[in-house]
Amino acid sequence: MSDYPSVILEQAVNQMSSLPGVGKRTALRLVLHLLRQSDAEVEAFSGAFTRLKKGVVYCRECHNISDTEVCPICASTRRDHSTICVVENVQDVMSIENTGQYTGVYHVLGGIISPMEGIGPKDIEIDSLIERVAKGDVKEIILALPTTMEGDTTNFYIYRRIQNAGLAQMPKISQIARGVAVGNQLEYTDEITLGRSIVNRIEFKA
Repeated sequence: MSDYPSVILEQAVNQMSSLPGVGKRTALRLVLHLLRQSDAEVEAFSGAFTRLKKGVVYCRECHNISDTEVCPICASTRRDHSTICVVENVQDVMSIENTGQYTGVYHVLGGIISPMEGIGPKDIEIDSLIERVAKGDVKEIILALPTTMEGDTTNFYIYRRIQNAGLAQMPKISQIARGVAVGNQLEYTDEITLGRSIVNRIEFKA
C-alpha cells in the first residue's frame, strides 16, 4: 500500500525528488506548498520551467546559456575578447561575474576530463576552444577549472592542445591563483577569494 493518500500526489513527489539534493520529505513539503497555491501561481511556476526548456539555448561562441544565439557577454563591445576564461560549467561563469573583477569573455567546457566517469576530451567543448584560439585574436587563456586531479588533467590537456596547434603566435596561458582551496568547486568559493584569484592569476606551467 502506498504511503501517500493520493496517486497524483505521489507522482508529483516522485518528480520533485528527482531533482539534485531534494529528498522525499523535502519534496513532499514543496508539493504540499504548491497544492496550497492558487491555480495562477502554479501555472506561472510550471510555465517558467517550460519556457526555460524551450527558450534557453547555448551560445554559439562560448557555450554559456542564453536567450539568443550569441550570449550578452560575447555580444558586448565592452568586453575584452582577446582574453578567454575557460570554466567547467555555467555556474562558474555566474560565480566569476559576481566578483566584478573580470572583463574578458568565457568558454564553457560543459565538464572536465574524468576517465573514471567515462568523460574524455571529445565529450566536452575543447575542440571549439582550439578553433577560437586558432583565429589568432586571443592573447590570453585563463584556466579557471576546479583545483582537483580532473581539473588539473584538463588544464594540462588544453595546454598541450594549444601548444601543438601550430599557431603563428602562442597566447599567454594562465590559471587562477591557488587562493581557491584544492578540491573546491568555484561555485562554492566566496566572491572575494574568487575575485582575487582571477586578478592574481599566474602563468600556467605543465
